[in-house]
Amino acid sequence: MSDLEFGLDTFGDVPEDDAGRPVSHAAAIRQVVEEAVLADDLGVDVIALGEHHRPEYSVSTPETVLAGIATRTSRIRLASGVTVLSSDDPVRVFQRFATVDALSNGRAEVILGRGSFTESFPLFGYDLRDYDVLFEEKIELFAKLLEEKPITWSGSVRAPLENADVFPKTESGHLDTWVGVGGSPQSVVRTAHYGFPLMLAIIGGSPERFAPYIDLYRRAAEQFGTTAYPVGMHSPGFIADTDEQAKELFWPYYRVMRDRIGKLRGWPPIRREEFDSEVAHGSLYIGSPETVAHRMAGAIRSLGVGRFDLIYTAGAQPVSARMRAVELYGSKVIPMVRDILAG
Repeated sequence: MSDLEFGLDTFGDVPEDDAGRPVSHAAAIRQVVEEAVLADDLGVDVIALGEHHRPEYSVSTPETVLAGIATRTSRIRLASGVTVLSSDDPVRVFQRFATVDALSNGRAEVILGRGSFTESFPLFGYDLRDYDVLFEEKIELFAKLLEEKPITWSGSVRAPLENADVFPKTESGHLDTWVGVGGSPQSVVRTAHYGFPLMLAIIGGSPERFAPYIDLYRRAAEQFGTTAYPVGMHSPGFIADTDEQAKELFWPYYRVMRDRIGKLRGWPPIRREEFDSEVAHGSLYIGSPETVAHRMAGAIRSLGVGRFDLIYTAGAQPVSARMRAVELYGSKVIPMVRDILAG
C-alpha cells in the first residue's frame, strides 16, 4: 500500500495555553498555521480544515487559513474538511479554492459536505427546510464549474448563469474535489454519480460498520460509469508519549465538547466507560504512537481505504500537547503504520 496517504484534520478548536487559559480566536488560527507548518516539515500528506460557526472553533473560512498556510509550506496538500456547500455559493467556493491552488502551486483540495452542524444556514439566510435541495443543486453546479469552461445553469436556490466564465482558472485545469459523507447511503450514491472521491467521517463505533458504504460507492460508480477512487476516512484521535498520558490529556476536554454538542442533539452525557470502550474498540485513535499506529493499521486494512485523516483536535487540549501530537503523528505513527501494513 505504497500509495496510502495520511492527513491531519482540525476545526481550529480554541486551545488552552500551558497555564490553562483559553487563547483568543486569532491566536487559535495562528496556532493551526504553526501545526500545519510542522506537519509539512514531517512529511504529512494533507492538512484539512473544517468550517464551523461556533464559539469553540476558530476556523470559519478554511480557505483563508489555507492561503496563509500555503505561503509557509512547500509540499503538504491543503484541504477543507468540510466546506459546507449548502450555505455557500459554488462559484465563490471555486474561486477561493482556485486562489489557494495558485498560492500553493497546485496543492489545494476541497472536500464538500452538507454540514453536520446547522449554524451556517440561519447565519447566511438559508432555510433548513431546503437542506436537501440546497446541496443537490449546488453540487450539480460545482461539478460543472470544475470543467473550467463557460457555464449555463439554472436551479431554484441561486440566480441562473448564462454562458458565465469564472476566474481564476487553475494552472493545471483541475481542482481536486472530494465529498465528505457521514453515513447517508443517498450521499454515497450521489458522490459516485458525480465521480468524486469519497471521504467517510467515521467518528464513533467500529470502523468496520462502514464497509457497506464503501461497497455501495464502488457498485454505484460502476453503474454510473464513473471512477471509484480510493476511499478516505477521517476519525478523531490524539497521540502522546504514553497511552495513559494521551487519554488524560484528551478526556476532560473531549467530555466538555461532546456534552455541549450532545445537549443540542438530545444525547445523554458521555460516561468514562463509553470513552474507554471507544478508545479500545471504536473510532477514537488515542494513545502512544505504537497503540495508535496498530489501531489505524487495523482500520485501514479492514476497510481497504487509501487515505486516513486523523482529527487531532477535539476540545481545548493545551497548545504544547497539540504540537507534540502532530510531531508524534508525522515522525512515528505514519512510518509505523506503513511498516505494519507492509509486514
